Parts: sequence; structure tokens; C-alpha cells
Amino acid sequence: MKQIFTLASRNIWRNKRRTFITAGSILFAVFFAVAISSIQKGTWDHMVDSIVHYHFGYAQIHKSGYWDDKSLDNAFDPEPVTKILSDEKDIRQLVPRIESFALASSGQYTKGGMVIGIDPQRESRLTKVDGRVIEGQYLLSEDEGALVAEGMADYLKISVGDTLILISQGYHGINAAGKFPVRGLVRFGSPELSKQLIYIGLEKAKWFYGTENLITTLVVDTDKPEKIEHTVKLIRKNLGDDYEALDYKEMMPDLIQAKEVDTAGSQIILMVLYLIIGFGIFGTILMMLKEREYEFGILKAIGMRTSKLNLMLWLETILLGLIGCLAGIIVAFPLVYYFYKNPIQLSGEMANAYEKFGVEPLLPASIHPSIFITQALVVFFLITVLAIYPMIKLHRLKPVEAMRG
Repeated sequence: MKQIFTLASRNIWRNKRRTFITAGSILFAVFFAVAISSIQKGTWDHMVDSIVHYHFGYAQIHKSGYWDDKSLDNAFDPEPVTKILSDEKDIRQLVPRIESFALASSGQYTKGGMVIGIDPQRESRLTKVDGRVIEGQYLLSEDEGALVAEGMADYLKISVGDTLILISQGYHGINAAGKFPVRGLVRFGSPELSKQLIYIGLEKAKWFYGTENLITTLVVDTDKPEKIEHTVKLIRKNLGDDYEALDYKEMMPDLIQAKEVDTAGSQIILMVLYLIIGFGIFGTILMMLKEREYEFGILKAIGMRTSKLNLMLWLETILLGLIGCLAGIIVAFPLVYYFYKNPIQLSGEMANAYEKFGVEPLLPASIHPSIFITQALVVFFLITVLAIYPMIKLHRLKPVEAMRG
């Protein structure tokens, strides 16, 4: 076996030009496959991360019917739910919220906004909203002030220390009105969120909307996001029909459909790429067989078994594949890493489409190891399959005819 491997490794460098052409075609196949897959995965990971850590969380629990109606009348007591789910090991924490809308006003300016009553400590662990405060300070426990998104503050012409007036309809139709000192301004990457979000303390929100001990939402935080669908199924089973539990995919179906369409398009592009490269490699193999036909005839004539000859030729093809795949990964990584650190900033209609989903309009690359390994393995598998053809030709090769040719 060692002798066969030595022969194979030497044979691939006998014709350096052919070797460089074959390895180069494999290099470009791996390079473009990695680049396409990296941008796609990075983009969708960025979208999911924006959804999860900006606002939605991995999953949410509501009273049945709330997601379709989003009425304060569907508020519920979180204590029984928290007790039932306290033993679920995949749930790190349940973050309570009161979510509703209100008319925000300051001086002569008014604007509709989304008001979210939060537990400051739990919310900061989930969405890291405290790290987005650009002016002023984050809310403290039992705080009676408000955090205002930067876009909303610009529209209302308010800053830290000013008073924000909120008017809305509370629980079971009661009037809701209150004054809130602005504690800080918050910056979001998504312009849509920046134009409408207002945070107030959870207890102050209960007072404002008259919900007493009720909330509208429990956000599920987990250490195992890849198992969130299974976790949501367990939550539904434990809570019964009085509550609804939705993961982020169910809360954003438009985004998931767009991802599926985009993934399908990328797979078609990759298949065409693999097909083109496959024909290129196959052409190189045919050229090699023709050039070395006399050599193979001599080897068979002096008694070298076809199985060993097949093994040698297979090893040559595999070695070429390894060289091309490794070179492709080495060449692709610096480019992918650059766009991982410096995402592409979108503009125009594409940026607007991203903002509709509440996502910052960026195209970052992903440097997850699976991207490089998967694409290299696919190309390597393609080469392995193509290596079968030379084996068939060698099995049928007649030494006398090969030497005469």
C-alpha cells in the first residue's frame, strides 16, 4: 500500500501543468461554493439574530388568541405559567412584558409608538437593550421613566430629561394616560424599530394600562436555540389550550419563506457550479488516461494487477482533489473573514426590504467551520465519483492494444 501511495504521489507531479489545471479548477469550485454559502448563512444568521436579540426572543407565550388580536384584554397572570415551566431544563429564563400601542406626545409633536413594559434586569439579559443606550441611562428597577428609541426621539424633538406623554386605551377599555421622564435614548440598527419603540418599567406599565398583575407576553430565553421547536412543543403540552406558544419561525413566517426561496436559488447556483467543474475535472481525467495509455499497458503486461493499478489511479485523483480543496479553503478564508468583520452595507430597495422585517440592512459573511468542511466534502465526493470512470477503463484495457496505440 505504501508503494502504491508513493507511486501515486509522484505520478501527479510528472505532468505539473495538468496537475495545476486540475487543482486550479477544484480550487475555484471550492472558493465560489464557500463564498456563496458563507454570505447566505451569514445573512440569515444575522436576520435570525436580529429577530431574537432585538425584540422577539426565541419563542413567546401568550394567552390563546393574543398573537392574532394583540389586545390587552388577552393579558394573563404569569405566575401559574412560571410554576408549570420551572422544571424545563432547556428554558434559561422567562422574560415578562406588557406590549401595546400608545400615542406619544411632546409639545406640538405626536406620533404612534409601540410601548413595551419590561423587567429591566431580565430584558437586558435577553436583548442586551442596556448596551444600546446612547444617551442617558438604562432603566432601574421600579423606574418610572422611559427609554425612547432614537428615531422616535428625533421626531418628537425630545432628549434626556424631557417629559414624554403617552395616551392609550388600557385593560378592558379604561383610559390610559401618563407622563414619563425620558431616562435615556436607545439606538437600534433597524430604522423601523428606531421609529416606534418606547420602553417603560414593567410595574409602571401595569399601572399605566391598568392590568394589575397581568402581562401580555412571556419571552422564552434558552441556551439551546437549535432545540427551540422541541421546547415549544413541550410548552404547549404542559400549558394546554388556554395558552399559545410560538417560536420565532412561526412569528415571522414571511422571513422563513424568503429564506427557503433564497436557499433554493443558491442550491441551484451551486449545482450548476458543481456540474461545470465536474465536466472540467472529467475532461482532465480523460486527457490523463489517453496520455498514459501506453504506460498502463506496460504495467498490466509485466503483471501488475488491475486492482493495484485502479487503486493507484484512484489515489492520484483523490490527491489532486485534496490539493484543490485545501487550496480553495485557504484562498477563500481571508475573503470570507474580511466580510465577516466588514459586512456589506445595503442601500435602496434592498435595504428597505430588510427594514420591513426589522433587520439591519447588512450582508455579513459567516466563518462557521461547517461551511468550509461541507463545500470541500461535496467537491471531494464529486471527484471520488469521477474517479470510478478511469477504473472501468483500466479494467477493460488490453495491454497489447494499449502499447500499439
